[in-house]
This record gives sequence, C-alpha cells and structure tokens, in this order.
Amino acid sequence: MPGLMPVVFVGHGSPMNAVQQNEFTESLKKLGRRLPEPKAVLVISAHWETEGTRVTDGAELKQIYDFSGFPASLSRLKYSPPGAPALAERITHLGNSGQIIPDRNRGLDHGAWTVLHHLYSDADIPTIQLSLDTRLTEEGHFSLGRLLLPLRKEGVLILGSGNMVHNLNDIAMDQYVQPYDWAHFCDEALKNSLDCQDDDRLLKYGDLDRSLIRRMAPTTEHFLPLLYITALRAKLEPLTYFHQGFQHGSISMRSFVVGN
Repeated sequence: MPGLMPVVFVGHGSPMNAVQQNEFTESLKKLGRRLPEPKAVLVISAHWETEGTRVTDGAELKQIYDFSGFPASLSRLKYSPPGAPALAERITHLGNSGQIIPDRNRGLDHGAWTVLHHLYSDADIPTIQLSLDTRLTEEGHFSLGRLLLPLRKEGVLILGSGNMVHNLNDIAMDQYVQPYDWAHFCDEALKNSLDCQDDDRLLKYGDLDRSLIRRMAPTTEHFLPLLYITALRAKLEPLTYFHQGFQHGSISMRSFVVGN
C-alpha cells in the first residue's frame, strides 16, 4: 500500500541458519536488497516472553546467545545494532498507560539477530524488540499488533520471527528431510487462512482440530509473532511468500512479506 513500509514474517528455524548458506538464508539476503531501507526495525521474536509487554530501549542492543550445544562458529558471529530509544518511547505511548514497559537491559535474542544478520549484515539500522506477553490471549496479541500500525507510516520495518509449525519433540536429525505429513497439512491450513485473509480462522490455528494444534504448536511462542504481522496487514494488501519449506521435518520455514 502507498506510504506503508512492508511488514515481514520469517520462519527462523535453527540458530545454525545464521552461519549456513542455504535456500532460506539466500532468500533473506535477496529480501534485504529488495525492501525499502527502513528508518528502524522492530522485531517480535518467539524467544522473548515476559509478564507484561516490554520493549528494549537501550542505546545499544547486546547480542544474546540464548542457546547451547551448537558449534563455536555460531558463538563467534557478532551482531549488535544500535538501539532506538526514541522509537521505544513512542511505542510505550501507543497502548494504554503502562501497557508497554521500557526495558533498558534486554538485548537481541537469536530469533532476531540470526535473521537480521542476513537481512542487514552491516548491523547499522536502529533496532528494537518487543516481547510476547504471556498473559495475553491470541486475540490480545492480535489487538496489540494493530496498535503498531502507525509505525508502518513512519518507515519502521516490523518483523515477526517464529515458525508457523514448530515441534521440537518430533524433529528429525536430518535438516533437509521431507516434512511429516501432519506438519505439511498444518502448514497448508495456515497458508490457506493467510491467502484468504481470514484472521478469525488464523486466530483459531487454521480451524485445525485440537490434536493437530497440539502437535503443530506444543507451545505457542513461535506461532504468536505471526499474529502481529497479520494484524498489520491492510484489507486486500498483497502477501508474498519469499520462502517455503521445512527443516528437520517438523519446522515450517514459510516466510512472507506484506506490502510492496
């Protein structure tokens, strides 16, 4: 839509994608070259859950290595963009008083920096991160996403980082194994909700039955960033998938951009 910065949902998958060259990481690099240069980036990641909604407001975002058991090459990767305290302050006033709380100590988790490393490798774009409030319902997260809409008019790129299908209990060791039938079915159901712009169905996990929802998202934190991005989509605004596929059989890497 004219005058609106695109919004992006990324299925981020394994932290190892930060140091791998594959179809997914190449798609991120291409997207970074195609997007309008943002004044700032706001990330909603699966890996920052809090009681109450928080927003980073430090002048610098320290990189958080919030994982273990991975090769040393991953821990050697550095990505620490400048913060955006003025934008964080702006966001605290978008909701009701005290609804969004500034957090000066929080850094950038791997759900954010493993993606941004490919999108904006110079780490020179001011960046902030918004947490997932564990007390909110799916509808509450969607409504909070709607409050962020003015930022699209101000040149802020809003990025949701999670996975539409995310089950670590069933992952295969082979990163590139074919997806499980149930995982593919769930991914397609959610895609259909997106294609039809049926937000009510998406809020109900594509109207899947409970057993499939529990298998698709045993925990909801990787699904919830999707709701923020869909909440920011204008009616009939184009949605384009820039990457589709699976890793480890049970993790959907489906990623899309809303807008031109």
